[in-house]
Parts: sequence; C-alpha cells; structure tokens
Amino acid sequence: MVVPKVSSERREYIPVGFLDSGTVVNDLLFMVPNADLFLFGIIQSRLHMAWMRLVSGRMKSDYRYSKDLSYNTFPWPDRSTLKPKQVQAVEAAAQAVLKAREKASGSTLAQMYDPNLMPAELRKAHNQLDKAVEALYGLKAGATEVQCVARLLELYQDLVPTLESQTKTKSRGRKKTAKS
Repeated sequence: MVVPKVSSERREYIPVGFLDSGTVVNDLLFMVPNADLFLFGIIQSRLHMAWMRLVSGRMKSDYRYSKDLSYNTFPWPDRSTLKPKQVQAVEAAAQAVLKAREKASGSTLAQMYDPNLMPAELRKAHNQLDKAVEALYGLKAGATEVQCVARLLELYQDLVPTLESQTKTKSRGRKKTAKS
C-alpha cells in the first residue's frame, strides 16, 4: 500500500492505493508493506483523515502526510479485541471503495478524489467505510470531526505514558543521623 506524502487540502480523503511488489517507490510515497484491506480501510476513513489534519504538517496549505506523525501516532484499534464481524465490515467496505474506483477507471485518483468530481458510487462507498470504522472506535455514524478528534485524543492519551509514570519520584534527601 502506498500513501502520498503531499495531497491537496481540498480532498476529504488522501488517495491511498495498492501497487504490485515489482513497483519501485520513490520518496514522494510512503510504502506500507503487506498491508491488508483492514489497514487500507482505516487509513482511507474519515476518522484517520481527521487525525491526519490534526497532527500532520503542511506544504503550503496542502496536507503533508508523515509516517512519524500521521501513521505511527494514530491510535490503531487492537485487532485482538475486535469481533470478526467488525473486521469483516471494514474489509468489505474497503473492498467496495476499491471496486468503486475500478468503475471510474477512466479517471485518475486525483480526479476521483476531487470533491467536485468524486463519483457518487465512490462517495457512497466511503460513507459506508466511515460508518464501519467509526463503529470500531465507539462513535455514532456521522460523528462530527470534533467528536472524532476528541475520541482519538482520548485513545492516544491511553497509549502514551504520562510524565508522572515515566519519572518515579525518589527520595533524594540525605539520611538524617541522630546527634548525641
């Protein structure tokens, strides 16, 4: 799976894609080897885009996706705690996004993800994907971006140890001796 480093600020979703193993990737793309439909679904969701807009940098005003800030800090769901039905819902919705793209194969990804040109079937597939991903995070379908970010920050705080737990206070005072 590949993620472009820079993407238009006008886009609701950064167009992420799959390339075959024989493709050489340059420095304008991040590559996620062995990515599956579940991972693709999370990255292509509105929830991940909300996180990306919050933590990523900008090039001029365009999004600048970062493996360190956007990808590695994202509070990914623990697959071992998910029900198979939840994983399957994300995978099915992610597959529907890919199928909708295939139907618009006469267009480039840039055209498909232009908010004014996005095919209705692709938008519908993304809406279904968003519902499936938001459900994983305990959000109601159609949650606002503020609600999405608040939930992600809450989960992020659980992942990052606090300074208090990192530095255990130790008594540094000298032992007092009894004077005779």
